[in-house]
Parts: sequence; structure tokens; C-alpha cells
Amino acid sequence: MNLVSIMKKRENIAWEFNDFSKNYTNDMIGCVPHYLELVASFGKYLPDNFNPTSILDLGCGNGNITGQLIPYFPNATFTLVDASKEMINLCRHRFNGDNFIYQNKYFKDFIFSKEVYDLIVAGFSLHHLDDKEKQSIFKDINSSLKQGGIFSYSDLMISKTNPDHSNLLKEWNKFVNVSFPDGEKWRWIMEHYEAFDKPTDYMAQIDWMKNAGFKKIEIPFHKGYWVYLQAVKN
Repeated sequence: MNLVSIMKKRENIAWEFNDFSKNYTNDMIGCVPHYLELVASFGKYLPDNFNPTSILDLGCGNGNITGQLIPYFPNATFTLVDASKEMINLCRHRFNGDNFIYQNKYFKDFIFSKEVYDLIVAGFSLHHLDDKEKQSIFKDINSSLKQGGIFSYSDLMISKTNPDHSNLLKEWNKFVNVSFPDGEKWRWIMEHYEAFDKPTDYMAQIDWMKNAGFKKIEIPFHKGYWVYLQAVKN
């Protein structure tokens, strides 16, 4: 893929989520199975003695993951990154204070400074990366975490070539049609899924995280291939 195609694709992803931002949380609840449980996992499963002061939210959306973490770590500095200008604007209105930093950029363009963050989170965003890009960003994330830092990550983690993929799509379709029975939302999801989404099996991603330097990787919560995992930099 040439540079022009890459830039066009990034613009299209940003535009898609500018439009999706209008009813983001309700749409996610109705479109993503187990969404609220997966979001709650970002605070629920962190170690009791873990007290991060610097947190990075990659592909922050409207800030639901950051919003989940604030009650646990109210004094932390949060850096929120998203390609969608509308999503960043929603976060600016939602969160007040000097401890919030915003960057309106595609997270593949984000500069990962070395050993800066105690906690890096990615909620439903890394599926836009292909396999090589995931392997690369896992290395960047590991480098950007302090020793003992944690990477928390939730997403659909099944490759499109997995034998279970067709059954997953059928169950996912049933779930979405409960909230959106006219079928329009499912058609939009599938158009986006075909154009932009590159999910990968969670076991492959765990291997890549190990190769990136993570030593302790756990899956505290999952329902099928809807997964929340944590990886510790030792």
C-alpha cells in the first residue's frame, strides 16, 4: 500500500468515527457484546497495590476507558490519543483539569517516549492494525512503559480465517439485531469491518507480546473471543 492510500485510509477511519461519535456509548453497548463488562475490566482487574501516575489511552474514543479509570486514579495524568477530532472534543468537554493531555492523531503516528507511562490502555482500537503493525506497536508500548508498568487491552480477538469466525459473525449479528432490528446498524458494522478491521487471534497476540518483552500476560475476563487482557513489563 502506497503513502497516498495509507493517508486516505486513515482519513476515512477518522471520518467514520467522527460520525459514530454522536451516540458512541449507546451504539457500543448495542453493537459490542459484553461491552460494559469489558470496559469495567480496565479498573476491576488491576492489582490492588498498583497506583499509576501516568496513563496513556490509545484510541480513546469518547473517553469511556479513561472515565472508568479516573475514580481509581484521580490524581494521575491522562494522555488521550484518537484520530477523530470529534472524539477528542467529546473528551475535552467530559474531562476537566490540568492532568489531561489530548493528541488528535492516529495512534500509529504517536511518538512513544521511552519509559514514560505506568499504565497504557487500548479499548477496542487495535483491531485497525494489521499483524505486523500490532507486533510493532506492542514493542513501542513495552518500551514506553516504566518497569512494572501494565498494558491493558480489550477487543475482539479472532482472525477472519479462524474456523470459528463464521459462527461468531452469526452470534454477533443476532446480538446487534436485538437493539437495532431494522438491520441498518449491522450493515454499517459489516461495511466498516470489511474495510478497516483486522482482528487477530488472542493466542497469536500473546506470543507477540512475549516477543515484545512482556513477561506476565493474563486474561482476567473473556466471553468467547471478546477479550480483556493485561500484560506486565518486568
